[in-house]
Amino acid sequence: MAQQATHSNASLTRQGQSNAAGDARALYLKLFSGEMFKGFQHNAIARDLVMKRTLKNGKSLQFVYTGHTKAEYHVPGQSILGNSDGSPPVAEKTITVDDLLISSAFVYELDETLAHYELRGEISKKIGYALAQKYDRLIFRQIAKGARQASPITKSGFVEPGGTQVRVGTNNQASDAYVAASLVNAFYDAAAALDEKGVSSEGRVGVLNPRQYYELIQQVGDNGLVNRDEQGTSRQKGNGIVEIAGIKIYKSMNIPFFGSYGTKYGSASATNPGVTSPGNTGSFVAETAEDARASVTGINGNYGNATDFANSCGLIFQKEGAGVVEAIGPQVQVTSGDVSVVYQGDVILGRLAMGADFLNPAACVELVAGAAAGSSGNAAFGTTYPANA
Repeated sequence: MAQQATHSNASLTRQGQSNAAGDARALYLKLFSGEMFKGFQHNAIARDLVMKRTLKNGKSLQFVYTGHTKAEYHVPGQSILGNSDGSPPVAEKTITVDDLLISSAFVYELDETLAHYELRGEISKKIGYALAQKYDRLIFRQIAKGARQASPITKSGFVEPGGTQVRVGTNNQASDAYVAASLVNAFYDAAAALDEKGVSSEGRVGVLNPRQYYELIQQVGDNGLVNRDEQGTSRQKGNGIVEIAGIKIYKSMNIPFFGSYGTKYGSASATNPGVTSPGNTGSFVAETAEDARASVTGINGNYGNATDFANSCGLIFQKEGAGVVEAIGPQVQVTSGDVSVVYQGDVILGRLAMGADFLNPAACVELVAGAAAGSSGNAAFGTTYPANA
C-alpha cells in the first residue's frame, strides 16, 4: 500500500512584519512615514537655509544678537575693564511656536483593496507636500519682514545695520520683475549692500519664482555667469546651482509675490507683472497670500497680511537672517486597532509644530518691483524704511 504523503502548514511570509514577528503591518506604517518625509524634504527648501533649532519644554526660544564693537588705544596706567562705551551691545529675539499644523486623510479599507496603485504612498506624499508648502511660506514671509526692519540693537549711541529693499528695474510696472538684466543688477546691488552691512558671504542665497528663475538662467548662461561644469539639466532644477555675486539661487512657488504666492496672472500694472495664465492651474497655484498675523487662529507670531507684500518679488538672504523653531518636527500618526475596526479604515496624519521669525535684519534683502523701495505698499510691519542704514 502506498504511503500517504504528509503536508505541513505553509510558511507564510508577511511582508509588513519586522523580523517575522509582531505586528503584521508594522513595516507598512514605516513605509508610509518614509513617503511623507520624502515628500516634505523634497519640497521644503527654507528649512536648511536659515537657523533651525529644536524646542523642548517651552513655548518659545531665545536667540541672542550681539552688536559690533570697536578697538581702542590703551592709556598707560588705566585699568582695562571693557570698552569705554560698553560695547558690544546685546539684544534678544524670541521666536514663539505656533499651534499644531496638521494635514490628514481618511483611507477607507475597501478603497485600498480596490485600488490598482499603492494608495497610502500617494496620500503620504501629498501630506508631506502640504506641510512643506506651509513651512516655507511662513519662513519666506519673515525674511521679507526682516528686510524692512531696523536692528534689534537699540542701545543709545549704537546704530546697527538693518534690512534692505532693492528695486528691480526703474519703472512703475511689476513686469520689471521678469527682466533678466534688471534681476542681475539687483543681485549685485544686494550683494554690495550685504557686504556694506558686514554680513558674512557664507550661506547667502536668493529665492525667485520659477518664471524669474528661467529668465535669469538664460541671461546668466549667455554671459558666462554659470560654471560650465554645471550646464544642462543641473541649472534647470533650481537647486542652488546658479550663482550671482556668490549668491546661490533657488526657485520656489512659496515666496511672497505681489500679494500672492509664487506667481500672479492678469493684466500688467504696478502690482501685477502681466503674465498670462497657462490655464487649468488649479486652486493651489497662485493662491492669494493669506492673512497671518497673531489675530488669526493658530498663529502666535506675526507673518503679515496679503497686502503687506503688494510689490514683493524675490528674496536674498544669509543664513542668520531668519530662524525657525520646531517643537514637533514632521511626524506621522496612523490610527489602528479598535478605531480602524469601527471605521473600517485609518486616519493618516502628518503634523508639525513650528514658529519662524527674522533674526538679523541686516542679512535680509527683499526685491521689489512696480514701486520704489520703502513705498507705502512695502513699508509694513510698523517700521518705516529706509531707517536701516
